[in-house]
Amino acid sequence: MNLRVRPLPFLAMLAFSPALLAGATPLPRSTPEAQGLPSAAVLAFLNAAEAKVDSLHSVMILRHGQVVAEGWWAPYAADVPHQLYSLSKSFTSTGIGLAAAEGRLKITDPVLQYFPDYAPADASDNLKAMRIRDLLIMATGHEQEPSLWDKDDPWAKSFLAAPVPHKPGTHFLYNSSATHVLAAILQRVTGEGLVDYLQPRLFTPLGIDRPEWETNAEGIVAGGWGLNLRTEHIAKFGQLLLQQGEWHGQQLVPRAWVAEATARQTSNGSDPTSDWQQGYGYQFWRCRPAQAYRGDGAFGQFCIVLPEQDAVIAITSGTPDMQAVMNAVWDHLVPAFTAAPLPADAATHANLAARLTALTLPPQPAAPVSPRAAAFAGKVYAFAPNEHTPDAVSFTLSSDGVPTFRLKTGDREQTIACPPGIWTKTRLALGGRPAQPYAASGAWTADDTFTLKLCAYTTPYITTLRLKFAPTELTCDSELNVAFGPRTHPTQVGTCRP
Repeated sequence: MNLRVRPLPFLAMLAFSPALLAGATPLPRSTPEAQGLPSAAVLAFLNAAEAKVDSLHSVMILRHGQVVAEGWWAPYAADVPHQLYSLSKSFTSTGIGLAAAEGRLKITDPVLQYFPDYAPADASDNLKAMRIRDLLIMATGHEQEPSLWDKDDPWAKSFLAAPVPHKPGTHFLYNSSATHVLAAILQRVTGEGLVDYLQPRLFTPLGIDRPEWETNAEGIVAGGWGLNLRTEHIAKFGQLLLQQGEWHGQQLVPRAWVAEATARQTSNGSDPTSDWQQGYGYQFWRCRPAQAYRGDGAFGQFCIVLPEQDAVIAITSGTPDMQAVMNAVWDHLVPAFTAAPLPADAATHANLAARLTALTLPPQPAAPVSPRAAAFAGKVYAFAPNEHTPDAVSFTLSSDGVPTFRLKTGDREQTIACPPGIWTKTRLALGGRPAQPYAASGAWTADDTFTLKLCAYTTPYITTLRLKFAPTELTCDSELNVAFGPRTHPTQVGTCRP
């Protein structure tokens, strides 16, 4: 195949279309009742979510193309992008659809065709038979997802070196590595990374400034994860899909591709109670309600499209129980949509507006001061090197007993002020990672124990540190709200420096 980069004939039209530039404006706003959704139903959804889900970070509900309810649980905020995890896959799929429409590839092409330099010398018949479509529907023929990190090889080469025991197209296996290979293919045929490719075709028309998307050492985006977007950007993407690829009078994504990508392309189980066993499209999940589909990501990142209801629901979360989030949508929102506008309900809508404005994750509760705090203030507790604590911890007390913690790692010292009952935003570099936005909340949960919550509010993660002080040592227990592995970490003990 000729992998020469082809010219893009419609870029000029995209760049100068006033209709497309309108995508930079926010979505229109309305009241729930005006668009056929009772405010009481949204309140019921919020009640269920806060009672059964730990925890939602944002929600935006669109009906007939208008935002009828939106809220962010502080410290999460409307203007802050959120890590999407596997919701990223749906954007990678869209890039493949656009490349196919431009004639740069066919989804029936063999995968090996795009990687002649990575093809194993003893490539199996199953590997030779693997098509781009098999990557899209998660039916590559693997029994286990290929690891991309075991060797120093390029990720796509590691993928192609993995055994393929099943005939491609016949065996569903959720496979983020396959989505990365889609991103690698797109970069090979276009000569540019997925973000650069999507920027004029998708992101700019939707009013999305260049987003952050995790890349590997080769400069190829992860594809299956790593994209960061604001909640309204997720909602706009869902509305674009609901409108079958049309946006302000322009067909951004071919209508046929949207229909094909969001349809059931393969079976992935038969449990009628699970939203992960209703069929899979091209990096989209089918849902239990008729016609509904979604993109989703780990710990509760959702772009739910409801064609029958002409609605879109965007949600970000940090929960280990993603099914509970969708159950709240199916139980309280989907049945409440009506075909016609509803009479105004000023009192209930005012209650809803007040509730949405005041949403917050619970700050750490407990006593704001400890009678023993002064005995530990000023002491420096040093830890042996580990990935869960700083090298050293100390704190000082204000005149009214509010602690300010100092965390020292290497030559970096960071401070965290902990006024009681609120979240305080800061930037921290923890666990060997670069500095990123955090919000802190802490309180004394015993005379000798300070519990500190650290919310990395561009991600799903909240770390809880329980610091138990003694005259000569500090015991630290840490726990994550969500994780791919263990959520609790080994207890660390720091010693008081003389």
